Amino acid sequence: MRHRSVADLMTPHPVTVRAETAFKEVARLLHEYDITAVPVVDGDGRPVGVVSEADLLRRRAGGTSAAGELMSSPAVTARPEWSVVRAARVMQRHGVKRLPVVGADGLLIGVLSRSDLVRLFLRRDQAIREEIVEDVIVRTLRIAPSSVTVDVDDGVVVLSGTVPRAELLPVVERLCQSVDGVVDVDNRLAGPSAGPS
Repeated sequence: MRHRSVADLMTPHPVTVRAETAFKEVARLLHEYDITAVPVVDGDGRPVGVVSEADLLRRRAGGTSAAGELMSSPAVTARPEWSVVRAARVMQRHGVKRLPVVGADGLLIGVLSRSDLVRLFLRRDQAIREEIVEDVIVRTLRIAPSSVTVDVDDGVVVLSGTVPRAELLPVVERLCQSVDGVVDVDNRLAGPSAGPS
């Protein structure tokens, strides 16, 4: 069981501009490629900032500005091996909607946007169910799959059945919540029955 990585979801080979790229050219690229922002890179291909539609709108009156004057800088970046959870936290902490993704050499290799992260919640229910049964129930917790019923509807997981030890009840729920695409968990599991006294 693992969270998807930034590399799994990023857009590779993104459209870029240089600091000297004119306002109108930036606007044209955003329109042509149907994107809302573009990384600004230096001569080596390292991101130095990001120009968004909002940046353009703020400077509309001075339409002769170049990308270097418009961009948000420095660029808040991500690494391809990061989990999407880490990337989402960095976006939230810095108040940004996208992260240029850089390799070990600092060169731009992709862009991760909030809309890329939203795609996680569009995972098919069957894929979520299979991951929970195979990775959480069987492989991680070593519970017989016949003991636990897993139903998934629009990302909401319903767990029913019994687990061998009562202390596993919150663990199963927590692990299921960590599966990409899970919106909520309805934990109806029970611990082992006491048996005759």
